[in-house]
Amino acid sequence: MTHAIDAARLRLILNDLRLPAIKECWPTIAEQSDKEGWPAARFLASLAEHEIAERDRRRIERHLAEAKLLPGKTLDSFDFDVVPMISKAHVMAICAGDSWIKSGANLILIGGPGGGKSHLASAIGFALIENGWRTLFTRTSDLVQKLQVARRELSLEAAIAKLDKYHLLILDDLAYVSKDQAETSVLFELISARYERRSTLITANQPFGEWSRVFPDPAMTLAAVDRLVHHSTIFEMNVDSYRRRAALERKQQGAGRPPGRATINDSELLSRRDNQLPT
Repeated sequence: MTHAIDAARLRLILNDLRLPAIKECWPTIAEQSDKEGWPAARFLASLAEHEIAERDRRRIERHLAEAKLLPGKTLDSFDFDVVPMISKAHVMAICAGDSWIKSGANLILIGGPGGGKSHLASAIGFALIENGWRTLFTRTSDLVQKLQVARRELSLEAAIAKLDKYHLLILDDLAYVSKDQAETSVLFELISARYERRSTLITANQPFGEWSRVFPDPAMTLAAVDRLVHHSTIFEMNVDSYRRRAALERKQQGAGRPPGRATINDSELLSRRDNQLPT
């Protein structure tokens, strides 16, 4: 009877202390401790380790939900063999995030459509979350539209400040932002606000020399590139489109031909179609 009262009281105490993992696991661990004759320090350490592990699991689950990452796009599913200019070891080091995230450095992925930029960006975001950092993945055009609404409501500064909680902001498809001055100005304000404070990852289909298509003002283009490139790592992913390769392989297999080089007509047709697709 006394044991039952003590156990009930302990559950209430653990609730008040907000230790739900210990509340669930302590009877099992206590039974094991009694059987094996653990010292008190080992018993307490085991309880604390379970609580920390459960908190980490809940944190990762919560941060993954808010990050809006692309489903299934992880480092395990990224084919480094088809992007030989990208070092897997370098990417794995980046995913630790310890040095460059703390200093607000940036990542820039440049290459044609279908080269795996969005996949790699999302995979890096996923790995960073597992290592304790917070990330947000968004199409650049979607975020720009939200910031424009905030500007009209005179709350742009507050909206940009809310993004500070993310150690890494992933802006996918920079090139698809309109050349409208109002749109590009809020994007520039975001880039400037995060400069040397919070990290930004950019994916873009065009090299820097063609970013005037995004920022119509030459001075704004130069300033934006300068802020992004300073303290940045740049990956140039100039490879054939994954979507085009996959489509060619499906077409060849469907026609009963072994996978191989496409005919000129196939390549031209798929190239035209692929150019209409975002990364």
